[in-house]
Amino acid sequence: MPVPRVLVLHGPNLNLLGNREPEIYGHITLKRVDLLLKREAEILGFIVDCHQSNNEGDLINHIHAAPGKYVGIIINPAAFTHYSIALRDALAAVNLPAVEVHLSNIQAREEFRRHSVIAPVVQGQISGFGHLSYILALRALFAIVERNVEY
Repeated sequence: MPVPRVLVLHGPNLNLLGNREPEIYGHITLKRVDLLLKREAEILGFIVDCHQSNNEGDLINHIHAAPGKYVGIIINPAAFTHYSIALRDALAAVNLPAVEVHLSNIQAREEFRRHSVIAPVVQGQISGFGHLSYILALRALFAIVERNVEY
């Protein structure tokens, strides 16, 4: 039986992690986040494929290609969180369990960052734990997929 795969999508500006506003996003790089995710996935018996794009269409194309290849999606839509109906619709269309991730606590930030158009079509949102938000999201997907936890 093949090892289950999880798609991890990082949205705009996350390629700048480690340098961009470290007082908000920390000092960890995206490369390190991906490495930690891959290690955790191995422990859980998953494989993760990580992709970052500053382009909405690239992220949508990855989502569209996910059914049949991935058992779930972890997405940090970054700024697209607040206005990308296209990302929201893509996630809804593929009908895979998905978890929305944010490094910072978006509810404690500026008013415009507190609303997510993505949240209604994912199983949950994890925010405010820095890079650990991704690890927690992977564990949540494991519970949903492997243990058939209701969501």
